[in-house]
Amino acid sequence: MSLLAFWTHPLVESAGYFSVVILCLIIAMVLFEIVTKYKNWEEIKKGNVAVALATGGKIFGVANIFRFSIEKHSSFLEMLGWGTFGFALLIIAYWLFEFLTPSFNVDKEIEKDNRSVGFISFILSVGLSFVIGASISN
Repeated sequence: MSLLAFWTHPLVESAGYFSVVILCLIIAMVLFEIVTKYKNWEEIKKGNVAVALATGGKIFGVANIFRFSIEKHSSFLEMLGWGTFGFALLIIAYWLFEFLTPSFNVDKEIEKDNRSVGFISFILSVGLSFVIGASISN
């Protein structure tokens, strides 16, 4: 088996995409930990459902964006570039959500376990991941 045949084998490609997306998810969670005012995993450990919803939505959103990117782009670098771009758009959407709700602070409400705000954050991340994914898949 040639080296090229090895790297293009479907099992090897799948393992590569999986590994890279897991790494990107870890990076995404670190970045979201930085941009939110609360500590995601500490709040989840305490049973904060609003934080769990918001965090789960972000995980789903990032994974979904990369799903679209893997599906539509033939090279690894294209997939990674478009997936990263989509993730950046998801972060911008989170900041817009905070900006467009001036009557309350989204991060503070989620930290206080306001499940309604956590649920809206979840839906926003999931819903926009489909829009972002569709737009990066051309």
